[in-house]
Amino acid sequence: MRHHGRRRRLWRTRVNPGSLPAWLRPAPDSRIACEMRLGKSPWNEAIHLAWSVWVFITPLFSGGYTLRWALLTLATYPVFLLLYARCLLAPRRTSWRAALGMALLSMALLAWYPAGISYFIFGCVMLRMGGKQSAVTYLLQLAALNVAFVGLAWWIGYPWQTMIWIPAMTLVIGMVVNVERSTQEKDAAIRLSHDEVRRLAATAERERIGRDLHDLLGHTLSLITLKLELSRKLFDRDPAASKRELEDAEAVARHALAEVRSAVTGIRAADLAAELASARLMLESSSVHLDYDAPPVGLSPDIERGLALVLREAATNIARHAHAGAARITFARDGDQLEVAVVDDGVGGIGADGNGLVGMRERIARMGGTLAIESPRRQGTRLRLRLPLMAAGPEPEATPAADADDADDAEAEARDRHAIAGGHAT
Repeated sequence: MRHHGRRRRLWRTRVNPGSLPAWLRPAPDSRIACEMRLGKSPWNEAIHLAWSVWVFITPLFSGGYTLRWALLTLATYPVFLLLYARCLLAPRRTSWRAALGMALLSMALLAWYPAGISYFIFGCVMLRMGGKQSAVTYLLQLAALNVAFVGLAWWIGYPWQTMIWIPAMTLVIGMVVNVERSTQEKDAAIRLSHDEVRRLAATAERERIGRDLHDLLGHTLSLITLKLELSRKLFDRDPAASKRELEDAEAVARHALAEVRSAVTGIRAADLAAELASARLMLESSSVHLDYDAPPVGLSPDIERGLALVLREAATNIARHAHAGAARITFARDGDQLEVAVVDDGVGGIGADGNGLVGMRERIARMGGTLAIESPRRQGTRLRLRLPLMAAGPEPEATPAADADDADDAEAEARDRHAIAGGHAT
């Protein structure tokens, strides 16, 4: 990323788009602008101009280098370069016009300038590279241009071989470019969807944390405020009662502090389901397909957090060292034990534990579990984990005692409010 940032800064330093003429500034939706937003150099597209070397090679097969060829090249090659630049810099809805201009330039010169056939091929290809049309529309446009070219070449008297290999070349290159273009558009859509999913997930998490903190601290802070206000009112009239209210406020504050610490620990804890989804995204980016079972429920927070970190290290090892094509994570209960298997179809052959495996063994040992590794050479790797299944109990249901405590809190708060109101009245 730092390298891309330097390239973007270098582009802005050497070539400031704002200092260019209006017709050379990239439109916001142009191909060059899109490439720059992805961190790529705007000069990458210039590599395709290497194919225009055929303009200077064609005379070897069609009468040699003549004065007419030199004059026409000097007159038309700059026009071709300008049209090529417009394909990349113009808005997508109008870039096809420059590509069509290349094809028409070639056909206008066809009777006197065979080297201009390269302009026709560029026009056919660029029609899709910068355009916004669908694949079917592009193929129909490509067919129409080739019919016009073949008809003109036949009328002028070009060899029949030319009327075969030019349409064949433009069709093959056009289809390849069309597939690449469609893939790029799908990749861009996938990146946008991933970004949107992350944004929505972050928004939902912020909202959840906000609700939890409100539910956790709203009533508690209100109660502390009431007790402190009552203590202030009672300070001169009844010091003992004022002291009791301060002690109650201190107890409530300590209880709230413990709840906040517990909530923060839960927020920071690694969620097993989220870790599995993250492992799939990471491995997919390394061309490794990951399947996994639904994560087990009822695990204690410590076991779930530790298991998530172990699976993170296992997925990282697969991405870095396994050279695998597929992997799978399974969960199974065996009495009071949880069995976890992490299997890949990579090269295998693990002989000694590296830092990652050593850390995994230590973490699993601290949780009271064991780790076994099977890694035959060229037969993949299988990690088998056995962990104690300390199931967290279900959420406690409301009991009469709990209801009584809630009622006492409500009664105390009402009593405090009444006392404060009485203090104001006096």
